[in-house]
Amino acid sequence: MSTQTISAGTAHTLPDDLKKALSSNKAALAKWESLTPLARNEWICWTTFPKQATTRAEHVKRVVSELNEGMRRPCCWIGCIHRKDKKMSKSVQWVLSKQKRKP
Repeated sequence: MSTQTISAGTAHTLPDDLKKALSSNKAALAKWESLTPLARNEWICWTTFPKQATTRAEHVKRVVSELNEGMRRPCCWIGCIHRKDKKMSKSVQWVLSKQKRKP
């Protein structure tokens, strides 16, 4: 097994499934390492946010493909709600309040 160190984010550690996907694609891994810690954090949060395993697996695959397409952050993502270095914006608070009300 590879002992390669892959950089994580600011609030999140790199999950094993994403680490495995990045390790298996040298181009995506190089692009991952060129990202800022905050950008990597957004990808990790976006990947781990889904509750269903199938959705999470799709997100892991999309990280690799979208990095290879040149994307530096996940599209249409409200941002990491787990960061402690800044207050959550009012717009993100509003989005989260709407999600909690769904049946």
